[in-house]
Amino acid sequence: MIKIFDTTLRDGEQSPGFSMNLREKLIMAKQLENLGVDVIEAGFAAASDDDFESVRQIGEMCENTEVCGLARCHEQDIEATMKALVDAAKPRVHVFIATSDIHLEHKLKMTRDEAIKKAIMGVKLARSFTSMVDFSPEDATRSDRKFLVEILTEAIKAGADTLNIPDTVGYSTPEEFGDLIKFIRENVPGADKVIISTHCHNDLGMAVANSLAGVRNGATQVECTINGIGERAGNAALEEVVMAMKTRPDLYPGATGIITPQLFATSKLLQQITGQKVQPNKAIVGRNAFAHEAGIHQHGVMNYSLTYEIMKPEDVGYQSSQLILGKHSGRKALAARLEGLGIKVSSERLDSIFKKFKALADRKKNIYDEDLIMVAMDYDVDKKFELVSARIFSEKDKMAKADCVIRCGEEMEEIEAEGDGPVSALYSAIVKVSRLKGQLTSFAINALTPEKEAVGMVNIEWTDGDGKQWYGHASDTDVTVAAGKALIDVLNRMEIRRVYDREQGRLQFVM
Repeated sequence: MIKIFDTTLRDGEQSPGFSMNLREKLIMAKQLENLGVDVIEAGFAAASDDDFESVRQIGEMCENTEVCGLARCHEQDIEATMKALVDAAKPRVHVFIATSDIHLEHKLKMTRDEAIKKAIMGVKLARSFTSMVDFSPEDATRSDRKFLVEILTEAIKAGADTLNIPDTVGYSTPEEFGDLIKFIRENVPGADKVIISTHCHNDLGMAVANSLAGVRNGATQVECTINGIGERAGNAALEEVVMAMKTRPDLYPGATGIITPQLFATSKLLQQITGQKVQPNKAIVGRNAFAHEAGIHQHGVMNYSLTYEIMKPEDVGYQSSQLILGKHSGRKALAARLEGLGIKVSSERLDSIFKKFKALADRKKNIYDEDLIMVAMDYDVDKKFELVSARIFSEKDKMAKADCVIRCGEEMEEIEAEGDGPVSALYSAIVKVSRLKGQLTSFAINALTPEKEAVGMVNIEWTDGDGKQWYGHASDTDVTVAAGKALIDVLNRMEIRRVYDREQGRLQFVM
C-alpha cells in the first residue's frame, strides 16, 4: 500500500489566496477523511492560535485518519504540537530542519553537526509523545548526499518511523528524484524498516512526475494536496498522483486507499471554500478533463470510451463524459445531444439543422442547450426580454441607483432600483421586472479589444430556485450595460426552455 499524506490544510493553505478559517478547515478535513487519505497535516500549531485550534479540533474530530502537526526542531514548536494533539485518536508529529548548505548558512546560521543535534532532539521529544513521527530534511534535493545519510540515520535511531524527502523548491527532475529515493533506501541504515515519503513542489511543473518517480524507486508514502495547491507553484496534486497509480499499475507498485469517486467532490469543495477555481484543462478534476469537442474524438467516445479516455469519468466522481458542442463537432454528437433533449430528427432534417448549428458555432464561443433548441425548432423567442435603456447613478459610499426601461414581450416597463454598486442596482431592477428567482453565482469581465474604447464581455452564471445553472453573456463598451444584457440573456434562455418544455410533445412529431 502507498500511504497518502494530505497537506492541503498546512502547506496548501499557506499559499496566497487559499487561507481558510477554522470552520472551513473542519469541513475540508471531514471530506479528506471521507476521501480516505491516510494522514491529514492539519497545521503548524506553534504558528498562531488559529493554527493550534485547527490541529486540536481536527485531531479530535477524525476517527480513522492520522492527524499530523508540523513543527520545527524547536522544543516550543514540538510541545505546542503535542499539546494540540493530546486528545487526537491517531496523533502524528512531523518535525523538520533544513539540511542544504544554502539553508544552513544563510537561514539557520548553523553547522551540519548542530543541525544533526537539533534533529535528534526534535525526533526524541516527539517520540516521547507518539510512535508516529515524521522527520524531514528540508531542501533535501539540494543537500549533500553524504550529510543526508548522516542526519537520516540519526533520525531513525532517535525514533522516526517516517523519513520524508522534500523537494522544497521544486528543483529536482524525475530521474534525479527517483535516484535520490533509491540512494536513501540503499545507503541509510534502517531505511528498510521505516516509511520513505516524498514531498514535491511544482516550480518546474514536475511535482507529480517526481512523486511518481519516488514511488517507482521505493517510496511508500506521497505528500500531496488537493488540486495541487501550495507554496509558489504548488505541491504535487493528490488526484493526479492517485489516478496515475490507479491507471498505470504496471508502472507503479502498490495501491492507495483513496476512494477515487470522491475526488471530484473534494476538488469542488476546496474550490468553493477558497473561491479559487482550477483551470479548465486541469488533469482529473478540470472542467474539460472528460470533455470532447472534436468530431473525431466525439465519434470515438460515443462508440467506445477507451478510444479517447484512459479512465472512466465515474471513477473520479463525474457522472459521465461531456460532448461539448462547438465548431469542431460532428453530426453524430449533434444528433446525440438533440436526442438527449428529447428532439428526434430525420437524417434530412439533421442535415439542415447541422448547417445552422455550424453557422452559429462560428459566431459563438459557447453553444448551450437553449441555442440548440432554438436552431432545431426555429424558435423566435430569444428577444422576449430586452434592456431598452439604463441610466446608472453611482457615487462613492452611497447606494447606486438604476433607472431602466425593460421590454417584457410587448410591454415596456420603467423601473427604478438600488444596489451596493452599479451592477447590483441594475440587476435589482431586472429581477423586479422579471420576478427572477435565484442568485448570481459567477461573474467575469474580459476585454475583447485592447483600444481605449474597449468592448467588455461579461459572462455570468445564475443559479435558479431549483439549483439549475443558467449561463448568459453579452458585450458592450459600457461593462455595466454588458452585465445587464448578460442577465437579460439568461432570461431569454429560460424563456426558450419554457416554450420548449410546453411544446415538446407536439414538436417531436413535427420533426
